[in-house]
Amino acid sequence: MQTTQQRQSPRYPLRRLAKVTPSKGGPSQLCMVANMSDGGVRLQILGAEIPDEFLLTLCGDQPADAGKYKVVWRLGADVGAKLMPSYPPDAELSY
Repeated sequence: MQTTQQRQSPRYPLRRLAKVTPSKGGPSQLCMVANMSDGGVRLQILGAEIPDEFLLTLCGDQPADAGKYKVVWRLGADVGAKLMPSYPPDAELSY
């Protein structure tokens, strides 16, 4: 039986160290970004729990898709999170 991926964009392996900072404040912790897509990340962390919403900063030369993320699934030491849209503070939102 063949399974169909329902992702909106492909994943790219990354294996890069990153810093997770809780959105509501608190100490940062390091994790490994296993892979990344246009709209999300898969993180791996041992001995700590990633908060439901967090800021992600990739370590190294350039932050790629650094920003605010929201956890959408958890499986052992792995966490899947989607990138939250960012709006400038003075942007007008239409409903």
